Amino acid sequence: MTKISRRSFLQIFNRVLAAVGLTAISVPIVAYFFPPNLDETPSEPVLVSTLEDLPPGDSKTIRFGRYPALIINTSAGLRAYSAVCTHFACICKWDSARELIVCPCHEGYFEPLEGQVVSGPPPLPLEPLALNIIDGEIYVGGTE
Repeated sequence: MTKISRRSFLQIFNRVLAAVGLTAISVPIVAYFFPPNLDETPSEPVLVSTLEDLPPGDSKTIRFGRYPALIINTSAGLRAYSAVCTHFACICKWDSARELIVCPCHEGYFEPLEGQVVSGPPPLPLEPLALNIIDGEIYVGGTE
């Protein structure tokens, strides 16, 4: 059995660390130039629930393709948005006590009528989604 000197061991160890560090730096750079297709929304409308199951002031989060959708029954009617925060893609929730859409990760707040930013770090409003009511059933997606 061959013994490895301390110097050889440290050289091997340094090369492994350098390879790990180079990989950790290069993967995000390559991913920047080849972004994933984030527009993975269903082509057909998705059933949310019935009007009776979503009383005023309440909300429902549903699976909508790759990311969830947030449906809110506001005082001005039903609204549907992508539940993905425009800051760091955290999932937003409805806060019925404040009557605001909240990103709990970084304290981003959106108003429910247009999805506009009220405060916090999000740079853009939430993405609105098409919403249809057919025979008392709420559908998200498709055409308005």
